[in-house]
Amino acid sequence: MAQACLVPASDRPYPRRDSSPRISEPPPSRPPVIVVADDDRLMREHICSTLRANGYRAEPAVDGQDAVEMVARGGVDLVLLDVLMPRLSGIDACRIIKGMTTEGFIPVLLVTVKTDTQSRVEGLKIGADDYVPKPFEQRELIARIEAMLRIKRLNDHLVSVRQKLERLSVYDELTGVYNYRYLHTRLGEEFKRAERYHEPLACAVVDVDHLQTHNESGGEAHGDMIIKGVADIIKKSVRGVDVVARYGGEEFLVMLPSTHLPGSIAVAERIWREVRSRAFVSEKTRESIRVAVTVGVALYPSPDVKTKSGLLRAADAALTHAKREGGDRICVFQQQGTLYSPVLSGHPPKSGAAEP
Repeated sequence: MAQACLVPASDRPYPRRDSSPRISEPPPSRPPVIVVADDDRLMREHICSTLRANGYRAEPAVDGQDAVEMVARGGVDLVLLDVLMPRLSGIDACRIIKGMTTEGFIPVLLVTVKTDTQSRVEGLKIGADDYVPKPFEQRELIARIEAMLRIKRLNDHLVSVRQKLERLSVYDELTGVYNYRYLHTRLGEEFKRAERYHEPLACAVVDVDHLQTHNESGGEAHGDMIIKGVADIIKKSVRGVDVVARYGGEEFLVMLPSTHLPGSIAVAERIWREVRSRAFVSEKTRESIRVAVTVGVALYPSPDVKTKSGLLRAADAALTHAKREGGDRICVFQQQGTLYSPVLSGHPPKSGAAEP
């Protein structure tokens, strides 16, 4: 049975530690895919053969429209366009392709005769990245393609790093829940919504008991496994509108919009019960380890909670009180100071316990 209590406002928050996100390396690359668009079949086949001999995957296109459709399907790394083609010219195809690729970079090389300066200038103005003059030497063609692909790889890597940084600015890398930084942004939004519509907002701080002991006995990887497992349990124990965030090294914050005290206690009980019933298997010893959590719950509005920071302090105070009582229990922050013992697994409430 989970033990729960109501804790006065004087208790101080339980200390926490922050986590440090890491950026993983990008996956290994595959052979580049190059679309070769030329209405001259012999020229198209010659270029494709040259590219394949140099380790590229060449995809033939009969004209500009065909090339555009292939790019739209995805997976293309570079496009070679002959300028003069039926249905859709190389210039027009280049304009369309450059308009399609807003995020990634797909190099476009125009193939023109040496005397066609006008087409080269026009193509470069509308976004072509380079040109290959006809007739061309194979070494020059491959050198220009390799130069463009180097730029593409660098651009793709920068895009990947930026996306990871954007994700890490919102999500915790280990658990996949929101991180500490985004927590405060989201809590501010939820608190303003609760104030505006006069709705309750509950917060629960979930602390993994004795995580340091688990780290010492099984290593940090084992501790990370426990943290991730608890995060998964919490995510499965709440509604879609609820918010779960990493609050510290071994702590999580659960925001419960439009939730009164009985509902918030029910969520805390569910999390407490699911964690206790799950077997965490040590990767080092393969032994099954039982894990417990302590939960501090606070509710807005209440006499001592009038701001978002006050709501966090109240939940922290409830957690602190629960940890001082030995952990593995639920404490609810309220001014009255009466006891609450939830009914779990068929056990009756304690004598003299006050119902919420």
